[in-house]
Amino acid sequence: MPAVFIGHGTPFNALQHNRFTEAWSAFGRQIPRPTAILAISAHWYIGATAATAMPKPPTVHDFYGFPPEMYAIDYPAPGAPEMIDALQELVSPVWLQSDTSHWGLDHGTWAVLCHMFPEADVPVVQLSIDGRQPPAYHLELGKRLSALREQGVLVMGSGNIVHNLRLIDRSRAGEGPEWATRYDGCIQEYVKNGDDQALVQYERHANSALAVPTPDHYLPLLYAVGVRRNDDQTGVIVDGLDLACVSMTSIQFY
Repeated sequence: MPAVFIGHGTPFNALQHNRFTEAWSAFGRQIPRPTAILAISAHWYIGATAATAMPKPPTVHDFYGFPPEMYAIDYPAPGAPEMIDALQELVSPVWLQSDTSHWGLDHGTWAVLCHMFPEADVPVVQLSIDGRQPPAYHLELGKRLSALREQGVLVMGSGNIVHNLRLIDRSRAGEGPEWATRYDGCIQEYVKNGDDQALVQYERHANSALAVPTPDHYLPLLYAVGVRRNDDQTGVIVDGLDLACVSMTSIQFY
């Protein structure tokens, strides 16, 4: 099974048909049907490593001030609580908490999957990001999850390489400032070249303070990179900037 990192952007992408969402849809049609999906979303950023373990994970509307149609979205994919024991074994000695009531599928997951798998018939488990841990921890955790691909599980990181909400410009679609384009391109090159150390040390690169003011949206990339195999090919599904300072770059490993 391929692995993928998706630049998910605004929650409105759930209702829109644009070149980004069309690329997600095409990816879903092109890959083998997954036995399950393990999603690592920027929006479950807590002080622990946890996984959703409910048979029917709720659709979490983790935003505010949006129009009513956004809160009416439901992505009723089944869960896969039977995966929890296997996940715990893979990530050991990291302790994986089993979440049966606190979270579900947030918009970093469902805003993408509603295009990728619109029937919502593939089981989904969401893995949290432990915000207490350094970047190398997340890359290593991704490596431990690599075996899931042999079982037909699609591992999907969902965030944004460049994500600066303070500098967004709603009048600029598909373009952005030079620093944002340069940083996105720099990270893409490190991914293509397999330079994991440079990806872990993202804060050392020029314009990182602007591109990654907080790590939550960057770290899902490290999970997708972590599950990559040495013989994998790397392909950019789609790239570009939205709202000036949100990178929509999506990358697959296959």
